[in-house]
Amino acid sequence: MHLSGKVALVAGGTRGAGRAIAVELGAAGATVYVTGRSTRAGRSDLDRPETIEDSADLVTARGGTGIAIRVDHSEPEQVRALVERIRADHGRLDVLVNDVWGGEALTEWDKKLWEHDLGKGLALFHRAVDTHIITSHFALPLMVGQKSGLVVEVTDGTEQFVDELLGGYRGTFFYDLAKQTVIRLAKNQAAELKPYNVAALSLTPGFLRSEAMLEIFGVTEENWRDGIAKDQHFVASETPAYVARAVVALASDPDIMAKTGGSYSSGELAKEYGFTDVDGSQPDFASYYRDFLAKA
Repeated sequence: MHLSGKVALVAGGTRGAGRAIAVELGAAGATVYVTGRSTRAGRSDLDRPETIEDSADLVTARGGTGIAIRVDHSEPEQVRALVERIRADHGRLDVLVNDVWGGEALTEWDKKLWEHDLGKGLALFHRAVDTHIITSHFALPLMVGQKSGLVVEVTDGTEQFVDELLGGYRGTFFYDLAKQTVIRLAKNQAAELKPYNVAALSLTPGFLRSEAMLEIFGVTEENWRDGIAKDQHFVASETPAYVARAVVALASDPDIMAKTGGSYSSGELAKEYGFTDVDGSQPDFASYYRDFLAKA
């Protein structure tokens, strides 16, 4: 329980990587505020069954303290109230994870900028970027005041992976712009936070077997390998716990300032810190895809 006494905020902790990050932080002993828009009282417009209360209960079941608070991170006053509560309850914040996304239904993969629905594209960017900025704006003073902390910006693809293996582009304008901007958010925060001994970095999972992805492939976590028949790259996929364990490793690193401003993946950090996925493996999608392209 090496994070006992630490306080974390996982913004966008309802499902997927966010939920897993909250749970693994709890398993390490942290108090975790889990926020999102889906609650047992009502679903968000994404209309999925996962709730922040479920996530918080999982945090507590693993040994931490899970606190669920409904927050729309696009609304500054709601985020302000959230941070004021954290300040009143604990007077500190040690880990901030910006994982708000909600852009799946807004992405039009087969459309160019001039073809993409403009309203959907702007809404995607607002959800995936503005929410992170708003949350950091209100939360960072807690870390600055205590002169310690870690900000994790969750994105899709490291800079190196996208430049080297995807030709510098994630395939569609608004999606790429949002995910690349999140990397830049980490760099900018790192530059401003460095004098206060607060680290900020971006982190990406590999091919993530989230709840939604398992549904798309028509499999469960127990028989996920059946999905390889639909997409050969699924063989290199990983559970959400993998990137979550990366966050715990980063939050536990006494030399974390050496990584501030960087862009990292779960696979590369697993090799450095020695953690594994739930089955004991260490998937590294970047290495897998690099080998795949070389053979192709």
